[in-house]
Amino acid sequence: MLRARGGWWRGLRRCASLPRVLRVREALRAPEPVEQVKVQGWVRSVRSQKEVLFLHINDGSSLESLQIVADPSLENRDLTFGSAVEVQGKLVKSPHKMQNMELKAETICVVGPCNALLFPLKMKERHPLEYVRQFPHLRCRNNTLGSLLRIRSEATASIHSFFQVANEAKESAEKTHFFNVPAFLTVSGQLHLEVMAGAFTRVFTFGPTFRAENSQSRRHLAEFYMVEAELSFTESLQDIMQVMEDLFKTVTSTVLSKCPRDVELFHKYIAPGQKTKGRLEQMLKKRFVIISYSEAVEILKQASQAFTFKPEWGCDLQTEHEKYLVKHCGEVPVFVINYPYDLKPFYMRDNEDGPQHTVAAVDLLVPGVGELCGGSLREERLPLLESRLQRLGLADTYQWYLDLRKFGSVPHGGFGMGFERYLQYILGVDNIKDVIPFPRFSHSCLL
Repeated sequence: MLRARGGWWRGLRRCASLPRVLRVREALRAPEPVEQVKVQGWVRSVRSQKEVLFLHINDGSSLESLQIVADPSLENRDLTFGSAVEVQGKLVKSPHKMQNMELKAETICVVGPCNALLFPLKMKERHPLEYVRQFPHLRCRNNTLGSLLRIRSEATASIHSFFQVANEAKESAEKTHFFNVPAFLTVSGQLHLEVMAGAFTRVFTFGPTFRAENSQSRRHLAEFYMVEAELSFTESLQDIMQVMEDLFKTVTSTVLSKCPRDVELFHKYIAPGQKTKGRLEQMLKKRFVIISYSEAVEILKQASQAFTFKPEWGCDLQTEHEKYLVKHCGEVPVFVINYPYDLKPFYMRDNEDGPQHTVAAVDLLVPGVGELCGGSLREERLPLLESRLQRLGLADTYQWYLDLRKFGSVPHGGFGMGFERYLQYILGVDNIKDVIPFPRFSHSCLL
């Protein structure tokens, strides 16, 4: 999280003999002038005139910077773009229509100088995302990444809030023997969540997960964040889909309402041709479409578009198929349900249907990205689960998982949502590497 909500740092402000320390966001939104304040941040622009010195400083709390008005005598050679400063003075109403308040400086202290010639980010220059990606240790000082991180912060808080309120109302190839047995980086917390759901009914987790896919595509990372949830006492895939849809809409509404300027930056400069904001607002008013896997395959077979991968029943849907299905359904999110039994993992609930054998699985597809969420009802019936694990030669490895079905098992299900793909979709960002602070992927780990 980027900021505390009324948290520990507020205690740093109050001391009778010291000026009040304000974040830039607080200073810009102050309802009235304040006699003595201190603002700390990084210089975004310097403009020196004969009778006045203008600075804009930003501390990451908002997209907008705070204008500092000072006497030219306060200027010094270390006061450059990128330098860290502390400014003390009076917060006053600004005469300009574009800003509410400005700071009349009495003292300016350069805490950390910055050589603007060597600093990779340049004043008033709109750097391409590919360029700033080369500097993972500095790119959070860029407007685009600053906006992204504030959006991530609000989305993260909203995800936690969504599940807290709701509750109130494979393995990786990377090994270690630190634990005296083979252990692996997690690709999902789902199986452990099932343990917890057996005691707490409704549970969720939100944290980093790892995939060893040898892919440098615009949709894949080796490390990313995943939201996962499990619900006990549910026998309906519709219940799982409803939580998915509610989560998606709640978090998106929160981000749009709490980070409007940050979101606008992406929609205006990063994805200007996609009309993302209007599309999102319309999407929030509509119910998501539901089709079966079998229906999806038929739609693809009848499409006039030529696919690289021929659509056939029993084969995985590829990204090109997913994007076509979303377009076919009106560019709204689409749930695809009831996938072939042999395509999905052992823990998904057997529909016991035929002749086309399926499981109670669901994927949520969204425009421009494809698969965003994946979930299912879990197989709670011991004989069916045990039989499948034995056929796969995994019965001994997952004996603990079988035990969950022996001792008070209930019908349950859950899903996972890739957080970075979610951000990709709502912001219209083409490459997933540009929605995470430190992208790590095949053959690349800069930091």
